[in-house]
Amino acid sequence: MPPKLSGAAVAAFRRKLLQWYRSSKRDLPWRRTHDPYCIWLAEIMLQQTRVTTVIPYYERFLDRFPSVEALARAPLEDVLQIWSGLGYYSRARNLHRAARQIVGRHASQFPDSTEAALALPGIGRYTAAAILSIAYGKPRAVLDGNVARVLARLDAICGDIRAPGRWRAFEARAQDLLEKSTPGDWNQATMELGATVCLPKAPRCEICPVSQWCHARAIGIEDQIPAARTRPSAIRLKLAAAVLLDPRGRTLVLRSGAKEASLFSRLWQFPALEANGSPRRAVASHLQTKFGLRDAAIEYAGESRHTVTHRRIRLASFLVRVSRLPRVRGAKTPKFADLRRLPISNATRKISDQVARLISPRR
Repeated sequence: MPPKLSGAAVAAFRRKLLQWYRSSKRDLPWRRTHDPYCIWLAEIMLQQTRVTTVIPYYERFLDRFPSVEALARAPLEDVLQIWSGLGYYSRARNLHRAARQIVGRHASQFPDSTEAALALPGIGRYTAAAILSIAYGKPRAVLDGNVARVLARLDAICGDIRAPGRWRAFEARAQDLLEKSTPGDWNQATMELGATVCLPKAPRCEICPVSQWCHARAIGIEDQIPAARTRPSAIRLKLAAAVLLDPRGRTLVLRSGAKEASLFSRLWQFPALEANGSPRRAVASHLQTKFGLRDAAIEYAGESRHTVTHRRIRLASFLVRVSRLPRVRGAKTPKFADLRRLPISNATRKISDQVARLISPRR
């Protein structure tokens, strides 16, 4: 049985984990700075998103908005356009709102107190602790899924790691273990361990720098922690989308309504509806009812798959050539080729890709 983590054992554990992190950490762009703006941006982008996906978005975002002042000045539409494809667009909206508050209330500096940080849109306990520890050296321990999994295996805690009482216990445990002299490195080390070694399935215990202190490994239950979470059953939907195209190459896009908001993220989208029967008939009926287009020539462009949380969606795309686009209040009529200059969701990207292949097939 490994020694109880207290006193000298805690000091040795901290030293070993920090040595491993400083010699083995991934070279990520936000780890090359202590600028609170850059660290804040990275932490928001990394929420529910893989590191490899985030890196190019992070770099493009900073090129476009190099400071919190630049972000605060920018129209929300521009921010959403740069964010397009990254998903979870409430993060971008909250980032923009928070930037304006930081400029207006905090002299353009991310606040260095937990209370003020938590008052900003989109900032929770984990994000506040990460930013304050990394940017300002504040002794605030982070707790996310990766860190909770490390702690659960370290102390051989079985059950649902996200149960409210257990999560609060992990928060206290994380704070107890925190290396207060270097809280930023410590927090990143525990997150790095969970992200690259102490994996949800098949943990890489053979290369773990602190396996000698792991109670779960000592008693052979590391694969049983954490307990599998019960996930909601998948909901299957079929959507039909109409890409209207006029002789000048212009198309029609609308703002997502309340019904489509979660599917198209309240961004610009093609006319679309749920199709319980034939997608072609659903599109024809929708075009006639909504836009007065009768006997429209509808060409099937293909089908793609899309997932939003627990919904599994099949997107049937149709090209509809028209002599003139219908007039719709609040709509836009961009060139189809320029569509990605607007903020659009991944679902809309997939629909446009299907139609693009129909318009310009490979020779």
